Amino acid sequence: MFTNSFWALLPAIIAIALALITKEVYSSLFVGILVGGLLYTNFNLTATMQHVFVDGMIGQLSDSWNVGILIFLVILGSMVMLMNRAGGSAAFGKWAVSHVKTKIGAQIATIALGCLIFIDDYFNCLTVGSVMRPLTDKHKISREKLAYLIDATAAPICIIAPISSWAAAVTGFVDGANGLTLFVRAIPYNFYAILTVVMMLTITLTKIDFGPMRKAELNAWGKGDDEKDLEKSHSSLTGAEDQPEPPVSLRGKVIHLVLPIVTLIVCCVIGMIYTGGFFEGVSFVDAFAGSDASVGLVFGSVTALIITIIFMVATRVLSFSECMNAIPEGFKSMVPAILILTFAWTLKSMTDSLGAAEYVGSLVANVADRGTFMKMIPAFVFIIGAFLAFATGTSWGTFGILIPIVAKVFGSDMNNELMIIAISACMAGAVCGDHCSPISDTTIMASAGAECKHIRHVSTQLPYAITAAIISFLSYVIAGFVQNWLICLPIGVVLMIGTIYGMKVVVSDK
Repeated sequence: MFTNSFWALLPAIIAIALALITKEVYSSLFVGILVGGLLYTNFNLTATMQHVFVDGMIGQLSDSWNVGILIFLVILGSMVMLMNRAGGSAAFGKWAVSHVKTKIGAQIATIALGCLIFIDDYFNCLTVGSVMRPLTDKHKISREKLAYLIDATAAPICIIAPISSWAAAVTGFVDGANGLTLFVRAIPYNFYAILTVVMMLTITLTKIDFGPMRKAELNAWGKGDDEKDLEKSHSSLTGAEDQPEPPVSLRGKVIHLVLPIVTLIVCCVIGMIYTGGFFEGVSFVDAFAGSDASVGLVFGSVTALIITIIFMVATRVLSFSECMNAIPEGFKSMVPAILILTFAWTLKSMTDSLGAAEYVGSLVANVADRGTFMKMIPAFVFIIGAFLAFATGTSWGTFGILIPIVAKVFGSDMNNELMIIAISACMAGAVCGDHCSPISDTTIMASAGAECKHIRHVSTQLPYAITAAIISFLSYVIAGFVQNWLICLPIGVVLMIGTIYGMKVVVSDK
């Protein structure tokens, strides 16, 4: 009765609406999960308990991919704690303040680092956050703004980087065509990702903020209506305050932050290409395309953690026992993110069991069957992809549903420019929905990386993401008829910059 219909989307809609209304993420996600279980079992209480906790939560926590991501989170939290206690983060903060003199400079440095770490979005979110927090705090940049900069350089950068875990995922969804070639050809048409970067740079360079983000930035400067918001925005993901600061070594130097981060990057790259068979003769690009990101990140992060502990002990900034004590503390710092991720994965399993993916897929197929609207397919696909990713909280799941449908509609014809645009619209829409959704794992990671209360990150980022989405939709409408990115992309960039300056006029009037 409730499967393969609009009812399948109801659990996610309820969870998202409650999270935005109540500002409570855990309870909202759980209510959505419960509704999904009730709909699936036709309101049979016993069967609902079985489906929610056994098929859903335990099933998700038994999934090898998910477990790998959780292990990576725990290890990364431990490494961040080691760098903090060794004094590396504090030393970097002092160095950065002496070299980066302006608020704009601090934001540009954050964006640059986010663009450089394009291998994986999870890795990007947590690494950029741990490195840049001391600098952005010194320049009174709100944690909400930091979370936005992290989020905007995570999935949007990964989806236009040919060598990334996202590219590897996308290339596996197209049968009968060279997935990597298709991915590269679709990059110039990925309007949401490109325009998000343009928007981020324009906002930073022109010092324009609007919506809830403007209030967060004013509060960070002590000029807002509620200066208590400054304390809240610098609290942990759960909003806990007044936590005692851990002891920090006075012997720490910048190298005690830089070396662990560089080691982590190198080890994770090696770990990912190892899982793709690079050391068995497979080419670097093919190894990345065939890598298991979850396992590769675990291999890389474990190796980096061991090297970091040896380095800290050898340089005498921390004793071995202090290193061991920092590991469970790092675990604790990641518990809120792990809890939200677990609930988000469970909610996704509820919508999957109700057939949400099949329902949305049928909508796309019905639209595609109408030849009159063929040139509008990219714009329709973008909207549907954004809605599906928003409701389910997953980009990769959206790729898996929509890309094969689009490829089937166009027959996987690599010479059909409209197919390239439509597949790019799948990817752009998925990233857009992922960017907007409070149950998205990437959004959760960005909150954790910035140590920003999750619902505050979602509410401040949403107006920015919606602005980029509207302009991207218009760009796809134009692209469907023009079918030339050299014309469409500049038009989208001009529209984006013009919109930002229009916002400046509105904000100035207020």
